[in-house]
Amino acid sequence: MKTKIKFGPAGNPIGFNGQTVNVCDYIHNIGLEAYEYQATYGVRIQKQSALKLGENALKNKIRVSIHAPYYVNLSAQKDDVLERSVQRLVQSARVAEWMGAYRIVFHPGFYTKYTPAQALDRCKRAITMLMEDLDSFGVKNFTFAPETTGKRSQLGSLDEIIEICQSFDHFAPTIDFAHIHARGRGCIKGADDYHQILDKLEDGLGEIGHGKEILHCYFTRIEYSDAGERKHHVLMEKEYGPPLEPLLEALLDCGWDTTIICETPFLEKDALLMQQKYQNLFR
Repeated sequence: MKTKIKFGPAGNPIGFNGQTVNVCDYIHNIGLEAYEYQATYGVRIQKQSALKLGENALKNKIRVSIHAPYYVNLSAQKDDVLERSVQRLVQSARVAEWMGAYRIVFHPGFYTKYTPAQALDRCKRAITMLMEDLDSFGVKNFTFAPETTGKRSQLGSLDEIIEICQSFDHFAPTIDFAHIHARGRGCIKGADDYHQILDKLEDGLGEIGHGKEILHCYFTRIEYSDAGERKHHVLMEKEYGPPLEPLLEALLDCGWDTTIICETPFLEKDALLMQQKYQNLFR
């Protein structure tokens, strides 16, 4: 069976003890097909290591993405914060090009004193600066993937992510279903809710629905408050949502080429459980 969904961990697997440049050997050997390199606390990998990681991924047919630093805030009030955020995304794009990462995931920013519309406008102006800087550095092979965010104070609703991706070339969405669930205070109950999300994506970014793009996703069980995301939980803690099986069924119905990165505390263990549940749908 050739699956249309690839599963993998957010960061190095718990059971992996080697050098990161060889992590895709381990991921391939346990039967997973995706890996997200975490630069969430700074882009520290050197060019030689990034190239080796890319070679290791290619050898093992692992789909690689990279998560840019958490410190990015493209709707910041202070211009120097905006400039540093753009620099961090430029660094992430250079590393992504070296390692062959197909997506550069990032959190767009925070509303702070701005209205959502003002914050989105400021973010889009910062992205215009980013694109100019990338061109000056000669970075050509990149796809930025702004992520739906889990806190209601953050820029990154589904509608905002779609608008950002509509506005720029080399942009595609990252859909964190747990974040949407937490931001919406438990809004995902079943397959109909997932189909509404996927339909909105296809209406706004139609190429995804026609197989020309890969849909990059995250999944975890999540605890939330009125403010949104609070804590990630493991897959077997079913008292927390959102539900997994209806998501897999909805993605299967759509027939999209999809990557699901596991963000539960169990990383590869839960990624393998997700993969098994998906494969069970074909039996």
